[in-house]
Amino acid sequence: MKMRTLLLAALLASGFLFFTSSPKLSPTRWGSGALGSALWSGPDVAHSAGLGADELSNIDIYKRAHMATVNITSTVYRRDFFFNIYPAKESGSGFLVNDEGLIVTNNHVVSGSAKLQVTLADQSRYEAQILDRDQSNDLALIQITPKTKIIPLSLGDSDKIQVGQKVLAIGNPFGLSGTLTTGVISSLGRDIRDESGMVLEGMMQTDSAINPGNSGGPLLDSQGNVVGVNTAIYGPGGNIGIGFAMPINRAKAMMDAFQSSKKHGRPTLGVTGVYVSGDLAEALELPARGGMLVYEVTPGSPAQAIGMRGARRWGYIGNTEIGIGGDLIMAIDGKAVEGPNTIRSVVIRKKPGDKVELTLFREGRTLKLNVALSTARSEAL
Repeated sequence: MKMRTLLLAALLASGFLFFTSSPKLSPTRWGSGALGSALWSGPDVAHSAGLGADELSNIDIYKRAHMATVNITSTVYRRDFFFNIYPAKESGSGFLVNDEGLIVTNNHVVSGSAKLQVTLADQSRYEAQILDRDQSNDLALIQITPKTKIIPLSLGDSDKIQVGQKVLAIGNPFGLSGTLTTGVISSLGRDIRDESGMVLEGMMQTDSAINPGNSGGPLLDSQGNVVGVNTAIYGPGGNIGIGFAMPINRAKAMMDAFQSSKKHGRPTLGVTGVYVSGDLAEALELPARGGMLVYEVTPGSPAQAIGMRGARRWGYIGNTEIGIGGDLIMAIDGKAVEGPNTIRSVVIRKKPGDKVELTLFREGRTLKLNVALSTARSEAL
């Protein structure tokens, strides 16, 4: 009996020493269940201030940008199986660009709508009107009349964006307002076809998660400046790491045209073609420095007016089918054509009626031609 009493006393003493000396089982670090078992553990002191520089940057950008990101609900009248007309509501995103309530969004967010409602981050709601639309770039400009002071987003320069650069997307995916996702620019100059079959040219590709409802929201750089308008995702479902944004400089061009009270239209030269250089260009008996090889000249276009030539026949260079016999555009306004987007980047800054100088290679000789751009009516450049 005495031995059992001594053993029990020893066990109690060792347990006391263990619980009072072990930091891992301190009462300040462990919770208790109904039976006294540990359910969770945590630090003695909450280190909420120990955030990395990148995290702090994300938080700061979000605090500033999400207040200027809006939810847009459009009412569209549709027909059911029995051809009865009924109102259907669809939603997307947009962002404020000035303190007077001007909002940039996608054209497809507002297209066909009979009524637009804009909800701000503070849940205040406004009726909106459409001011301008640019179908070729899937952009739209709408307006609300704010009752309180608003702080708009700053617009960056999408021409300076580089692959690998960090970007942040804010929007309302699946109706979840104020959602932030982060990623990088995956590629530039992507051409994609939208649901209507129109080609959206020169898009920015990003792995920042973009889902249905994000359309029209801002794509921001690491300084919090808008560099793109979130527009599309790859495939019919949700995000798979391939999203696309329209460069913000396209929206700037639309706003400049609207502000100057000119009818907005995408300027066009009226040609389609492919970029060639190096061995492929030499195989076609063209200068190795390359350029845009014209495949087709649009009837009635500025290019046709100055006598530009498209492909005369089609052939194969290795496994590549290619048009042969068309003009090679080597430079535009003195800028060498060094990739598939060079011509587009120059033309998009112009307005219909503006002139550009083209340097062409044709039948072994170089010539320069001046041409006045017109308003686009097709997918041609």
